[in-house]
Amino acid sequence: MEPTDHLLAAAQRFGYVADGEVWLRPVLGQPARRVGLVKESDADALTYFARRFEAFQAKVDELLDRMAASDNQGSFLMKVLHLKEQTLAFDALGDFAALRHRLEAAEAAVAVGVARNREKNLATKIGFVEEAEALRESVEWVSASEKVKDLRQGWLKTGPVDKARADELEARFQAAIQVFFDRRRAFQADKKAMANRAVNRYRDLVLQAEQLKDSPQFEVASRQLKQLQQTWREVGGNLPKKQAAELWSRFRGANNYFFERLKHHVESQRAAGPHAGAPGSPEELLARKRALAERAEALLNVAPQEAIQQAKNLQTEWKQVGTVRGEESDRIWQRFMLACDKVFELSALEYHLRKRPLPEGGAPGGRAQLRAAALRELLITDAEELETLRGNFDNLAATPANEGFRQLLQTKIRSLERKVRTKNDLIVLFDQQARKLA
Repeated sequence: MEPTDHLLAAAQRFGYVADGEVWLRPVLGQPARRVGLVKESDADALTYFARRFEAFQAKVDELLDRMAASDNQGSFLMKVLHLKEQTLAFDALGDFAALRHRLEAAEAAVAVGVARNREKNLATKIGFVEEAEALRESVEWVSASEKVKDLRQGWLKTGPVDKARADELEARFQAAIQVFFDRRRAFQADKKAMANRAVNRYRDLVLQAEQLKDSPQFEVASRQLKQLQQTWREVGGNLPKKQAAELWSRFRGANNYFFERLKHHVESQRAAGPHAGAPGSPEELLARKRALAERAEALLNVAPQEAIQQAKNLQTEWKQVGTVRGEESDRIWQRFMLACDKVFELSALEYHLRKRPLPEGGAPGGRAQLRAAALRELLITDAEELETLRGNFDNLAATPANEGFRQLLQTKIRSLERKVRTKNDLIVLFDQQARKLA
């Protein structure tokens, strides 16, 4: 058999020649259709159009093979429909009915896959909508914003759903996201306004301190600066680090400048007294110690690590002043030690809180509340330790052999009692700050 004989046989099965024209027999509900002309012989013409059908069939085979191997069969739908339409108009001789049946089966398979994908897309988009609606009232602005961004990307990457649900879901999703961003915008505006108010208040305190730093009225200016320091602690507000550092540097500089003048003033008064070179009078020594106490109290506004070193320096200066007896001296001593104790306790507290930052978006007094809560937790441990020390002291017989150890226990008890009192004082301070900032 010649290589073209099977083509000629197929052509004769599905077509024929009449009056020099090649015709396709009736198929797919259509009447006989003219597909071409006879240019040489009838056999050559029939073979040519059979070969064209083989080429068209190969194109269909390739498309269906690619479609079967793909995970996204829906993307081939338009090509399937195009080839299906060509079965009614392509000029060739062959089994167009069988070819169209294959294409219709592929079209039906795509329709099933599309329906299945749309159901899957519907479930995915409903999940996105519910997550977006759950984020509407969130105050975790950073993490929630990242989550909303992920939801948006996921929404765009998810395929279509049935038109009956598409508009409803789109409206719910966009509305939930808009609510979140409107709330975030309002929060940021409030935060900016609060920061502006805090900046203005800090600047006012800086100007007041700078106006007082050269005052010759030492006692009055000292009280006023101390009040400014207390007000500074109560302002609150989160400022950019650079701006906060600049304002604090100016405020601290003005205070340090004044108290250094006060120190020199007291020393010059002592040197100019009737017994120059001899130990100062009790009044002068008390004034120096009072100034040291005020400087120690001012350290509550200094960064903890810097405040610790300054407190130690002040303790060294205290020892160099000399001894003054009397109730006033004892009261100043208590002020001085309480201020130093607060500095050391604040440093320990800040170290404890390093891994417990204030959540973003918290209330203005949140930092003070967090500090007070942490101190209350630490007091539980202190109370347990104090109870153990007291129990050990009570159980230790008061004999000469035990006297040294009993004294050591008493020292530890008094030290721990001081720590407890200091923590309670700081809790009161932080609770007051939280209420004022609420």
